[in-house]
Amino acid sequence: MHDIAIPAPFDQFRTEVRPEWIDYNGHMNVAYYVLAFDHGTDAFWTHLGIGEEYLRRTNGSTFALEAHVTYQGEVKRGDPLRITSQLIDFDAKRIHFFHRMYHAAEGYLAATMECVSLHVSLETRRGAPFPQDRLDWLARVKAAHDALGRPPEIGRSVGLRSGRIGG
Repeated sequence: MHDIAIPAPFDQFRTEVRPEWIDYNGHMNVAYYVLAFDHGTDAFWTHLGIGEEYLRRTNGSTFALEAHVTYQGEVKRGDPLRITSQLIDFDAKRIHFFHRMYHAAEGYLAATMECVSLHVSLETRRGAPFPQDRLDWLARVKAAHDALGRPPEIGRSVGLRSGRIGG
């Protein structure tokens, strides 16, 4: 496993904007950005060795704890999408990661999603430590992804600059 090249960022997930994802404004509805990012997470989890096969083998999985989406560029029906993933941090039970969604043909950034997920035992439905081999692999991936720098959207909060509503 030590001679496996670690892509930084992970850049293997592609999809397209499906007709049922379009809202009355003629572009992808906000809910479907999260769905597309979730599919990107599945691909990233497989790369990290904590995907569906891991669940079947260990009865361990992850549950989302928090997510923050930024919408930066409009995408429409049929547009090709490319989602990249970056491991920001992790500890014994949690993973902090970041996705970018690009229009795959035109190259512009359409959206980002920052997430924290908890590793759980599906037997107890409670947080549980990752096995050591997964922690070791996460450390290698994080070291590779640290070279990417911290995305500017990380840690953003929702609010208005004025700090007041209606003014």
